[in-house]
Amino acid sequence: MRAVVYHGANNVTVENVEDPRIEDPNDVILKITSTAICGSDLHMYEGRTKAQPGMVFGHENMGIVTEVGPGVARVRKGDRVSIPFNVACGFCKNCFAGNTGFCLTVNPNFAGGAYGYAAMGPYRGGQAEYLRVPFADFNCLALPPGDELEDDFAMLADIFPTGYHGTALADVRPGESVAVMGGGPVGLMAAYSAMLIGAAKVFVVDRVPGRLRLAESIGAIPIDFSKGDPVMQILDQTNGDGTDKGVDAVGYQAHGTGGEEQPALVLNSLVEIVRATGRIGVVGLYLPSDPGAPDEHSRHGELLFKAGKFFEKGQRMGTGQANVKAYNQQLRDLIIAGRAKPGFVVSKRLSLEEAPDAYARFDRREDGYSKVVLKPAA
Repeated sequence: MRAVVYHGANNVTVENVEDPRIEDPNDVILKITSTAICGSDLHMYEGRTKAQPGMVFGHENMGIVTEVGPGVARVRKGDRVSIPFNVACGFCKNCFAGNTGFCLTVNPNFAGGAYGYAAMGPYRGGQAEYLRVPFADFNCLALPPGDELEDDFAMLADIFPTGYHGTALADVRPGESVAVMGGGPVGLMAAYSAMLIGAAKVFVVDRVPGRLRLAESIGAIPIDFSKGDPVMQILDQTNGDGTDKGVDAVGYQAHGTGGEEQPALVLNSLVEIVRATGRIGVVGLYLPSDPGAPDEHSRHGELLFKAGKFFEKGQRMGTGQANVKAYNQQLRDLIIAGRAKPGFVVSKRLSLEEAPDAYARFDRREDGYSKVVLKPAA
């Protein structure tokens, strides 16, 4: 089959790889109909992770079941399904508690597994024609048959649940004000989720015009940090009080107004923006090791964080990747009911063969390449 294969920093190709096969009785094989390029894929693409040459990328996957293992009880051949980016067993201590992003079974000596991602287990990604899905009865989310709402359902594998997770970690409630740092797809989904919950005022901080326009189109307040300190802009618009809650949808590759990388910039900005006793949800990626970091401490995941101010303000913070299964069924039902349309973030629909060019353009933050969905079956 054809697949997107990583060969080193800024180098992916589409080439033939071995077809996936049923390896365990609880596996299914999925024919991929939509697979998205994620901002976290860029960390690997840029050589900023432990990704090894030969990896097949792709953790935002959905498609049609073509083959079913003998131990699968619920999923049937021909089912249309969404696959959480988390690979989870469903029966370990963390899965029982709903923390499927930290499964203790699927990735030896590590809490959590994912498709096509560095250090997240031996699971090939879905930027390919087919994908093996383990523990299929637990991991497959059933979708209505056909091809309607494909863009919306494609967001269920990662960014819609992840954006929602950011608001859950921050405990966003109706009527509150929220600052979302980052207007990429996850940041937009966090802002959209906050508005679905009933937030009264949502700020989205970015500098890319297309992202800020999208934020404004859903009713959020765009904050262009290239035109001034975003902390002061938001404080000015909240009578100096700051927001009730904040979401970090950027992570360790945050950049200042001059283009310089400042790994702790977003976290420290949120400490200033969010009011005393407010909450902060962190879904932007942070790593314990970053070979491309701007300083020695950051290369080891050690950031200069304003812990004193954080303590003084009595703030609370929640972090970590999304437990997709905690949210994806409810978010699917919102889509089916017409209450949520997360596909508004999709900017391009391309063939699998166009993936290398799409990666390069997305990495340059070119307008129109903020959320690319690949169509291997097209």
